[in-house]
Amino acid sequence: MTRHSYAEYSIEDFDKFDCLKLSKGFYLLLIFVLRGYIVWIMSLTNRQDSSSIMGFFFPDPSLFYLSLSSGFLGLFVVLIMSLRRPDAAKWVKFCWRYCRVILIITLVFDLFVSFVGCFYLDLLSQTWLLSQTLIVSLFVLFCYKSHRFNINLKEFPDKLPEK
Repeated sequence: MTRHSYAEYSIEDFDKFDCLKLSKGFYLLLIFVLRGYIVWIMSLTNRQDSSSIMGFFFPDPSLFYLSLSSGFLGLFVVLIMSLRRPDAAKWVKFCWRYCRVILIITLVFDLFVSFVGCFYLDLLSQTWLLSQTLIVSLFVLFCYKSHRFNINLKEFPDKLPEK
């Protein structure tokens, strides 16, 4: 990393390990990919009527299971993100470098699952499929064009010397 890569960031943009804090777009991408799991957790926490939340987002149970299957790789990225610390295992460091590839594979797989849900199982509308295609395209573009996200993937926390 060159010094100029960090010129636009202030001290608040760095974490306790002197790494640039993760991009907000990265979190939005994870929320999009993990939407099935997020709705599932929301429905579990609603003790009064858990099926109403699930039914609002996923009218057909098959849609819910398709969403869970497509978000599985997103859970792996969350695991890697949570293990990202100075004393992390070598496999975590290795996987962190390839998070962009993993996320793009996850997005494409999610879109493929939606295509199957729309055209073969007749569970999704074509409007939602078109919207999702646009969202996935924007996220893939973000993965390659975001300066902050690219820095995030190149950095890995190291132990800082004690003062």
